Amino acid sequence: MKVREKADDMFLQALGNRIASIRKEKHITQVELSYRCDIEKTNMRRIEAGNTNPTVLMLKKIALGLGISLAELLDFTTP
Repeated sequence: MKVREKADDMFLQALGNRIASIRKEKHITQVELSYRCDIEKTNMRRIEAGNTNPTVLMLKKIALGLGISLAELLDFTTP
């Protein structure tokens, strides 16, 4: 089993933070976003925590659930 590189972990953490930040700005609960995206709430929790690598299609669902474009969702920088 291949271990992820530190830069990849940092990217997933930044992505999760971005999702959580936008969700909170829009006053959407994690459960509500999970429902909108048809994603189990445990999976949404892991995505926001940066503990899983979501597929592009899952990111598309999340962007739609947040009412933003995929480009806007991915518009962040990693340290």
